[in-house]
Amino acid sequence: MDTANYFSACDKVMKVLSTQGAFLTVKDRTGKVNVMTIGWALLGIVWRDPILMVAVRPSRYTFGLLENADDFTVTIPFSDMGKELVFCGTYSGSKVDKFKEGGLNTIFAKKVNSPIIDIKNARHYECKIVQMSALDKKRLNGQYDEKLYQDRQYHTYYFGKISDCYET
Repeated sequence: MDTANYFSACDKVMKVLSTQGAFLTVKDRTGKVNVMTIGWALLGIVWRDPILMVAVRPSRYTFGLLENADDFTVTIPFSDMGKELVFCGTYSGSKVDKFKEGGLNTIFAKKVNSPIIDIKNARHYECKIVQMSALDKKRLNGQYDEKLYQDRQYHTYYFGKISDCYET
């Protein structure tokens, strides 16, 4: 398995993810599509496959879609998309059409049903969900629990096998 393409821009991807965020897009089995901003993700080899793991809280509209989906995409913008990322991280897709109101367009992904965000100068990961796992608060270091989960809304982790990865 050649994973060089998946990880070739890791430093750049992680810098963007930690400073401005990325777009997580999902289309569920009924055809509902939503996008949200993420700032947490893991990229690596799990079960001998290239995996991108994202974390989503049950209180998010995207959570319900992911629970009824086979895949997701992550778009890492290499240009300034701060306004759009803030918008997608502030408003719920249950109340607002984030694509229309946020000025975002989608295009078909190459290998999964969920679309990608149509922007230039970005890296796209197309991922098939292979595992979902709710955070076990009993096993979480207390420091993180107090600092990041004061609302007790613990993440579920979605492990996506990377089906394709490319830049636009």
